[in-house]
Amino acid sequence: MPFIPHTEEDVKHMLDAIGVASIEQLFDEIPAALRNSDLNAVPPGVSEMEVAALLQARAQQDRQACCFVGAGAYDHHIPAAVWELATRGEFYSAYTPYQAEASQGTLQLLYEYQSMITGLTAMDAANASLYDGASALAEALLMAIRANRKSDSKTILLPRGLSPRYRQVAQTIVHHQQVKLQELAYGRASGTVAPGELPADPGDITAVVIAQPNFFGCLEEVDAITDWAHRHGALVIAVVNPLALNLLKPPGQWGERGADIVCGEGQPLGIPLASGGPYFGFMCCRGEYVRQMPGRIIGRTVDSAGKPGFSLTLQAREQHIRRSKATSNICTNQGLLVTAATIHMAVMGADGLARTARACHHNSAQLAARLQSVAGVERVFNAPFFHEVVLRLNRPVAEVLAALRAQGIAGGYALEAEYPELQNCLLVCATEKRTAEEIERYGEVLRAVLSTPK
Repeated sequence: MPFIPHTEEDVKHMLDAIGVASIEQLFDEIPAALRNSDLNAVPPGVSEMEVAALLQARAQQDRQACCFVGAGAYDHHIPAAVWELATRGEFYSAYTPYQAEASQGTLQLLYEYQSMITGLTAMDAANASLYDGASALAEALLMAIRANRKSDSKTILLPRGLSPRYRQVAQTIVHHQQVKLQELAYGRASGTVAPGELPADPGDITAVVIAQPNFFGCLEEVDAITDWAHRHGALVIAVVNPLALNLLKPPGQWGERGADIVCGEGQPLGIPLASGGPYFGFMCCRGEYVRQMPGRIIGRTVDSAGKPGFSLTLQAREQHIRRSKATSNICTNQGLLVTAATIHMAVMGADGLARTARACHHNSAQLAARLQSVAGVERVFNAPFFHEVVLRLNRPVAEVLAALRAQGIAGGYALEAEYPELQNCLLVCATEKRTAEEIERYGEVLRAVLSTPK
């Protein structure tokens, strides 16, 4: 039973004070047709012991399969020290650090996080994280509209090769604000946006989104697209994998001027797969746009005695004094996950992150080669890739994935539902955790599945 401190006498006294006969009367303006009196679909309550057993069984379901699924969430190794430190009480129970004098440890960690993210992306400033990568992109779109004052169209070019989840979330968040999202097609051979096919006169566009790598794992021609966008007065929003940036050119160095806003999902930095979350989004930008960036920013300063200290800065947020000019309604970010990510980056170091990224690419290449050696499997796109590869099978993907799952293999991500043109296509991924033996077993099981008569 929930803890409700008010007795029936207390409730009656409060209702009498406002002249209402019952609590139900407080909601009498809601039409009866809109009320849900019975929660028939909600099962009856169970004991604490039964809940624990149920959750343990559900958790076991996530641990059984050898994971070859990517699509935005990756099965990386996380050093034991990361969550041992992140779950210490000083971090685990800490919340919004409004009182700088009582929050120096949390503020310093967030400042270090911002410094690391700007180092990875080669940008000028970062905020202290957002909810997840998809909502970070939506915030980046709104930020670009505020920042690009030379554009009146509120038109943003969004590549079809961007994650479907990101495109859906972005549409949900911005469509009521008269933002127009125009789709950029991908080349059927390359899986990427072809710079040579971009229009010579696109008209008034506010921003262009570039995913690197894109949802298919393909690497875009970022320099050419960035320069094309800037020539036509558009800002460039980069959506990147932070681990891949240890090998790839950072967005701050794309083209002649670099990207203007960078965002993405921080899950590859020490956050485990956990049935879909929670994760955290990151965002950074060029210095000239920092006042348009949503969320909190931590600054380093000195006190009256000249000693270094940390505090919230540039707080154009809705619960502060500039409420009417707030850039967003972000009240809470994913601070605990940022704590883990910061510790993860510190433990791994630049060399460790680069070695992990190289191992991921090596394993993905090995996986793609092994699976292509199976009769009935072919690679779809010819662009260079990181993490993911798209393969076409000679069988319906859903059937194949079910058969693989029965053998303890999470075989990939089916693309057909969101990309009808990619019928019988499978997105596969291998991180640094996948061994040569696991890749070989995947190939053998897939061969057996595809060779079984229909």
